[in-house]
Amino acid sequence: MSSSNTPHDPAAGAPVASEAVHWDPDISYSSYLQLDRLLDCQKPRSAEHDEMLFIVIHQASELWIKLCIFEIEAAMRRIEAGDIGPALKMLARVARIQDQLTQSWAVLSTLTPADYGRFRDALGQSSGFQSWQYRQLEFRLGNKHEAMIRAYRGNPSAHALLTRVLREPGLYDVVLKQMGRRGFAIPAERLERDWSLPCEPHPGVEACWAEVYAATERHWEMYDLAEKLVDLDHQFQRWRFEHMKTVERIIGYKRGTGGTSGVAYLVKAMERRLFPELWSVRTGL
Repeated sequence: MSSSNTPHDPAAGAPVASEAVHWDPDISYSSYLQLDRLLDCQKPRSAEHDEMLFIVIHQASELWIKLCIFEIEAAMRRIEAGDIGPALKMLARVARIQDQLTQSWAVLSTLTPADYGRFRDALGQSSGFQSWQYRQLEFRLGNKHEAMIRAYRGNPSAHALLTRVLREPGLYDVVLKQMGRRGFAIPAERLERDWSLPCEPHPGVEACWAEVYAATERHWEMYDLAEKLVDLDHQFQRWRFEHMKTVERIIGYKRGTGGTSGVAYLVKAMERRLFPELWSVRTGL
């Protein structure tokens, strides 16, 4: 498991499968999962009972986010190659992982304001806002804002990774490029642009999706891919909503530990759609 100072970068290349799996009789459940290391990572900084819940929820979420990134980047490579089938399964898996992430807020919401207040000072300036994995996930999904990288200047490896991911095409960009290769009239300014900027809604892109939805049997792969993207966007919105409501339930409208505006910041974050034309096209269908 990578530390915050050595970000894991799945985009650098998926592990190459060996020709044969070598049987090792000394491998056990514990050693395979490195449980000694994993279960030694929970280090409460106070004597308060509820801090363990807080730590485990966030560590488990980081593991789920790591898997989301792994699946999305693999799906992007498949889509880039025109191999849509396997990408559909990967994106469907991400949506189910998002279910798990959303459910985690229900568990964390058992933490009352009084419970949290007893150990909040032990967190110092640490905040979920500083999660470089979450930011990497957002960038891959197209929610890009260069200013967000500033929070990672003290972590050179994370800063370098996020800078690179910011400047690369996101998932939706790769999808639109593949649509262009398949003969759809994707506007040129959406096929080659400054990838560090979030994509803005374009009527030409919406028209291409309308073409897909008007003839689903002819464009079945792109139709199926579109619905997987909508599901992913929908689940991401659910996750954000539950995050916002959980924070509101525990700290109200206090500022976050990392200096963010807390609930107000989370409410604003919910306003943006990841794949805008896939939502706007529905009105005209």
